[in-house]
Amino acid sequence: MTDLTPHSSRSVILTVADVVDETADARSIVFDVPTAMTDKFTAYKPGQFLTLRIPSDQTGSVARCYSLASSPVSGELPKVTVKRTNGGYGSNWVCDNLAAGSQIEALPPSGVFTPADLDAPLLLIAAGSGATPVMSILKTALASGSGPIVFFYANRGENDVIFAAELRELTHEHDDRLTVIHWLESLSGLPSETTLARVFSPFAGHHAYLCGPGPFMDAVHKGLAAAGFPHHDVHSEVYSSLSGDPFTDVEHEALSAEEEADAATVDIELDGETHTLKWPRGRNLIDVMIAAGLDAPYSCLEGECGSCACTLTEGTVDMANPGALDEDDIADGYILGCQSTPTADRLRIEF
Repeated sequence: MTDLTPHSSRSVILTVADVVDETADARSIVFDVPTAMTDKFTAYKPGQFLTLRIPSDQTGSVARCYSLASSPVSGELPKVTVKRTNGGYGSNWVCDNLAAGSQIEALPPSGVFTPADLDAPLLLIAAGSGATPVMSILKTALASGSGPIVFFYANRGENDVIFAAELRELTHEHDDRLTVIHWLESLSGLPSETTLARVFSPFAGHHAYLCGPGPFMDAVHKGLAAAGFPHHDVHSEVYSSLSGDPFTDVEHEALSAEEEADAATVDIELDGETHTLKWPRGRNLIDVMIAAGLDAPYSCLEGECGSCACTLTEGTVDMANPGALDEDDIADGYILGCQSTPTADRLRIEF
């Protein structure tokens, strides 16, 4: 087998250490991490995802985001769990082609679907493969947090429950903190907003994290609102297929004197350091950061993946495409760096 070479300065070649069949149509892909990239690929936040470069005969490649189901504090190798979808090129290619020893190109972990406080009481909600990032949060909170955790997990039938054995073990080991509620469509049909509100009401005060298909997410949002959950305690993971190629380095021009003359000033907190930059009105934040030589977190540059999400703590911006963010994210101050231009003279942003 010919060794792969990275297509960008930010990507790395991962080797598959193992493939685990979770259900008839879902597999976990476990990765070895090159020593040089250990920090970036093992110090991720629970709930984040990897972007994989998947070969394509038609376009050369497609980029797909898959959540990490592993925990960064457990000592386990990073793994993504992929469920086949009808007509889904990426998911079917991964399930059909990756085996122990295979290589695949990936971008470092990213995403904002991660709890700020692991000690807080958590209500984790998922349907189907939406359990993947939720499992990362669950295992990390059990290992490093102290609060109670409730996991509401919906599936079509018993054979569709991903991580079933792992959940049984975790429930047994942490019966003082973890409650798992299974909802099977084969037994109870689709859960209604009213039913969900009744199920969630006892856990008002918990921080809710949810991931799953669109209709399920819509019903859950309404159920949580009816159960009295404030929007700032509700966090959703939103995915969309990437249409661009994040595995190509993008050239960014240095700022001109004319741009700097009318530019805003922005303080950017990144990796524990604060950088003060001029931010021209016509440039997005990621463009400005890269032009300044900063290691800006980004992937698609189209607003689709959420890799460049950050928190606006001072000032205002215009965001061309909020795609990867939902209304609750925006209300909590999140913006997408690749889509944001300044509308204030002074801004402060935290990554």
